[in-house]
Amino acid sequence: MRVLAHATAVLPDRVIEDALVVIEHGLITHVGAARPGAVPAEAADLRGALLLPGIVDTHSDGLETELRPRPGAEFEVGFGVSSFEGRVRAAGVTTVFHGVAFESHNRKGRTVERARRLDAAIRERAASGHALVDHHILYRLDARDPEGLAALETSLSGTPTPPPLVSFEDHTPGQGQYRDPAVYRRWLEGTEGISAEEARLRVETLVAERDTRIGHREIALGRLAEYAALGRARLLAHDPVTPDEIDAAVAHGVSVAEFPTTLEAARAARDRGLHVVAGAPNVLRGGSHSGNVAAAGLVAAGLVDALSSDYLPSAPLAAALLLARQGIAPLPRAVALVTSGPSAVAGLTDRGALAEGARADLTVVTVDRDWPTVRMTVTAGDQVLPAGVGA
Repeated sequence: MRVLAHATAVLPDRVIEDALVVIEHGLITHVGAARPGAVPAEAADLRGALLLPGIVDTHSDGLETELRPRPGAEFEVGFGVSSFEGRVRAAGVTTVFHGVAFESHNRKGRTVERARRLDAAIRERAASGHALVDHHILYRLDARDPEGLAALETSLSGTPTPPPLVSFEDHTPGQGQYRDPAVYRRWLEGTEGISAEEARLRVETLVAERDTRIGHREIALGRLAEYAALGRARLLAHDPVTPDEIDAAVAHGVSVAEFPTTLEAARAARDRGLHVVAGAPNVLRGGSHSGNVAAAGLVAAGLVDALSSDYLPSAPLAAALLLARQGIAPLPRAVALVTSGPSAVAGLTDRGALAEGARADLTVVTVDRDWPTVRMTVTAGDQVLPAGVGA
């Protein structure tokens, strides 16, 4: 049994200023006020620190950076997974969905072979009994890549519970996040140090090449729709732009709109009953780095169910507290955007709230000069060291 006392506990509907939380066998067995004389001597005194559910991150691309922190500096996949989990746990994240991109060629080094290696390493770490967080995979499919689809279908064999998350994406300039090709051109100029003319020619060549495979979009989406109908995948529409795109997604069994790029797409997703995920870095920066809709505005309009880290593991916690501090959302609602909200997106019904019977994934946070520091993270899997680990 583990007892945490004198915490400022954020529950789904309220805040308990002086709370007592009891954990037994990986579950929360008690949440309530710390009554005088009723606090066990062995309780950990949190001295008023925030006590939150562990953060659930449904879209994390940070593992890519962990594996390749500099161009040409590539690390072994198993090391990258175990190293990165320490980073996310230090950010209060207890459940992480690693973005694994099934693409045969990509400027970021994403390949089908790399996706296979990542898939295997993440699964191995998750099953090892040594992991510090609960590892999952967000399968990212390039809509125009036949080789990527074939490899993804191999990875999706079987019917796991809950069904894995699969994101359907098209990052061709002129689509989704890069619906304005000028944004992609500027990105090339900044990351590769090339001229505006060179960037323009690159983009034109890329679009022409990808347009030769545009017909594969419908084939891929049709196959994913079959998986969704059989309960073998939970589909996400990545970077939707228009209500028509949302309608098409719904018709193919999509249940989540991930990073809608416009207010209209977010409203359409809400009207059609989809979960909506926005980017926590967008909230922190005060807007999209690609010139798309501001996530804080979507939250204020009641159009967001969850925030994900996207590429910055520390972003969800900081974004949630920023939203509360700015009065955009009350603290319980803001915290829900990074806990119970993403849990619902992923179909994980056992976590995301400080509630009796819930999985005991927790994070202890203090705030100094407006920004959070994670003081302690607890997971349901925390036990004594497994045999052999000390060696």
